[in-house]
Amino acid sequence: MTQLLDGTPAPAPAPAAPAGARWYPGPHPPARTAADVLPLVARVREPVRLLALPAGGVGAAVDGSPEPDGTDEGFPLLGTLPPLYPEWLGDRSFNETHGTRFPYIAGEMANGIATTGMVTALADAGLLGFFGAAGLGPDRVEAAVRALAGRLGDRPNWGVNLIHSPAEPALEDRVADLLVQHRVPAVSASAFMALTPAVVRVAAAGLRRDAHGRVVRRTRILAKVSRPETAAAFLSPAPDELLRPLVTAGRLTAAEAELAARVPVAEDVTVEADSGGHTDNRPLTVLLPAVLALRDTLARAHGYDRPVRVGAAGGLGTPGAVAGAFALGAAYVLTGSVNQAAVESGLSDDAKALLAQADVADVAMAPAADMFELGVRLQVLRRGTLFASRAARLYELYRDHDCWEDVPAEQRAAVERDILRRPFDDVWEETRRFWERRDPAQAARAATDARHRTALVFRWYLGRSSRWAIEGRAERRADYQIWCGPAMGAFNRWTAHGFLADPARRTVVQIARNLLEGAAVLTRAHQLRSYGVPVPDAAFAFTPRPLG
Repeated sequence: MTQLLDGTPAPAPAPAAPAGARWYPGPHPPARTAADVLPLVARVREPVRLLALPAGGVGAAVDGSPEPDGTDEGFPLLGTLPPLYPEWLGDRSFNETHGTRFPYIAGEMANGIATTGMVTALADAGLLGFFGAAGLGPDRVEAAVRALAGRLGDRPNWGVNLIHSPAEPALEDRVADLLVQHRVPAVSASAFMALTPAVVRVAAAGLRRDAHGRVVRRTRILAKVSRPETAAAFLSPAPDELLRPLVTAGRLTAAEAELAARVPVAEDVTVEADSGGHTDNRPLTVLLPAVLALRDTLARAHGYDRPVRVGAAGGLGTPGAVAGAFALGAAYVLTGSVNQAAVESGLSDDAKALLAQADVADVAMAPAADMFELGVRLQVLRRGTLFASRAARLYELYRDHDCWEDVPAEQRAAVERDILRRPFDDVWEETRRFWERRDPAQAARAATDARHRTALVFRWYLGRSSRWAIEGRAERRADYQIWCGPAMGAFNRWTAHGFLADPARRTVVQIARNLLEGAAVLTRAHQLRSYGVPVPDAAFAFTPRPLG
């Protein structure tokens, strides 16, 4: 008998009903009406028998026997729906590869909002989480990696984020070095517009063949993408023009490069739809099928000998959204915005209180600090904060003027008074000292490029605004930058009348377990309805509850 990953025996799927088979429900008659069916839907871990009713229609039963009990003649057995476990909603190879019980990831919220405590709690519960390394210096990233490795050891179900940093390629390389050096088991590659030497090195380092000749990865890349062309890069082997220089520089061995040319850069690609943070705001129902089809095309073209999984992210704040993602073919799901409300989140209580008030339309797009000059935008909370409009104003000034001095005096005064709350030159001095420590080339460029100096000062505001939200600087509440997608509002509506309405109960594990349990219940409701069972509308509304 097979088992679930937690050791629970897993019953084999029931065979199809043979012709003439009957079912005897015993003391409990089969569910015939919508009211009868409602309590049955939640019993997802039990097989459901579909029965032909004498008056017509289809009934359902979870109790009974195929053997006559002498009390009635039974009912014609049309078929059986086997048990449905939340663990089995996705591709089971995801669980096997990453050592998880559930096909679920809590994504990497930047600036350490996805804390080491969050990653540890997820790993202990059989889930996968990523530490939010983006925006942090290498020292803080290394301290987090050491803490996680010390706590979780050789367990495979934890990881760290590697974010694309086009304005700071040296920082991206340094973080990649740390991940390779400490043999981090899983790396979430996010915001990449194309492959870089850093992400290719992380993917290829430690590649080897096992006794059967199969390529074995030391580090697994899980790439977050929002465009098919980016997905194609990660679904393909690393190109020679990136591998060859890494070998020449001694950062990969020739054997590693040879193997990297035979396997995809990532065997897990997460399709990121309308999400918080960096996003293209694409609908999941459009983007996920496109990437699934692309995956199949590339897998055939390259002759891969094992599956490449495609997961879903963005807009997943309710059981219905999670069930929908799995129904579309997602191998796993990844949540983001909703985890900022978790107890383990590094966001301040003051910022969490703002998130708790968000509705589905209370979001806006704003310039991204890390890609400010490129005009890249991200999605943030709009309700209760002026960050989005103020950040947009700074980008407009940067776009329309060659330097700070060219900005009309009245507008400069308004920026210093309302946004920076300090003289521009004072902020520049602080910014210059920061960049001289972190990346001296940035400070040196700004000394001769006045427009770059303006960009760095404006990026100071964008960078500090997220820190103010983490620190809970109430005097700066109007400037909080809180990454958030519509999923947060949907989550708030779903949890409004359940136990997760209490902020103290919103642990990252309870959020995950309720989303998955609810998705299983809604999936079962859909199955029953598709077979003609009278399923009430209430069956598609799962109320959160404590889950062990």
